[in-house]
Amino acid sequence: MKKHNFNAGPSILADEVIENAAKAILDFNGSGLSLLSISHRTKDFDAVMEEADQLFRELLHIPDNYKIIYLGGGASTYFYEIPANFLGKKAGYVNTGVWAKKAIKEAKRYGEVEVLASSEDKNFTYIPKGFAIPADLDYVHITSNNTIYGTEYHEDLSSPVPLIADMSSDILSRPVDVSKYAMIYGGAQKNLAPAGVAFAIIREDMLDKIVRDLPSMVSFRTHVENNSMFNTPPVFPIYVLKETLRWLKSIGGVPEIYRRNQEKAALLYDEIDRNPLFRGTVVKEDRSLMNICFVMAEGYEDLADEFMAFAKERGMVGIKGHRLVGGFRASCYNALPKSSVEALVACMQEFAEKHAK
Repeated sequence: MKKHNFNAGPSILADEVIENAAKAILDFNGSGLSLLSISHRTKDFDAVMEEADQLFRELLHIPDNYKIIYLGGGASTYFYEIPANFLGKKAGYVNTGVWAKKAIKEAKRYGEVEVLASSEDKNFTYIPKGFAIPADLDYVHITSNNTIYGTEYHEDLSSPVPLIADMSSDILSRPVDVSKYAMIYGGAQKNLAPAGVAFAIIREDMLDKIVRDLPSMVSFRTHVENNSMFNTPPVFPIYVLKETLRWLKSIGGVPEIYRRNQEKAALLYDEIDRNPLFRGTVVKEDRSLMNICFVMAEGYEDLADEFMAFAKERGMVGIKGHRLVGGFRASCYNALPKSSVEALVACMQEFAEKHAK
């Protein structure tokens, strides 16, 4: 039976990306060595890093005055590295869920944190808008897509101070004006690669704003100056990231994947809104394209476990909602084919017919 991978992360990757990675594990670039055991100092791996950089720049239209780095540790490492580098007196954060709260907690170790806006009052079911950004902040931080609650920014925020965004779960899923951001970062295990590498796109002038003497591994300047090679980088995830960028370019880049993502999301949200057994959990205008959250409708709550088993029998994988919110979550990342969403919709329709009142 075909499996449909809706896991929130590590998540689905394109079939050809997995196939190319598997070949490289056996023999990397005709070297007779496995990708898992090559030196990161070889010319062949230098070429991987260069191609990843060039493709990232091309696909996101990254201006020349930005640097890209690839580090271990995941986005959670950046939660403390960002304030360590840039928080001198006060930073602004927007609280839109669990990951934003974790970033806020780490930032408070280094200076004053002003929570500019929060959607916690309604259990993070919307994106706050229209809030003021004080001009005296060192930076403002947002989480562009909230995997647990299923909300997402659909427009780039305009900010009078440096804007930093955690784009772990929606990077390269939609057009972004990189020039509006001082830094974009994220873990790669949603849309780019297996877990083990995190990326950052940093505007060069931010390196002159580093506010304290830092351990070498914590300073962004260290990694920029050493092209992510200050220590051994996560070789395998970076290779897969490069293959994912290649795949994305081959299908038409960000405009095409954005079209596909909109199409997939519309299919599933339309079914959630139409089907009497289910209901969405967030404000419609802020619904995420990546993480589609829903629950059983009023009067059908006792069918949740039955639907989970029903869906599993039909090949749906990873649709259980996060433990903090319950219900269901279908993560529709870039590599998820439309056919998987169609299969989930058919499953929901079949279940509704079974329980029609």
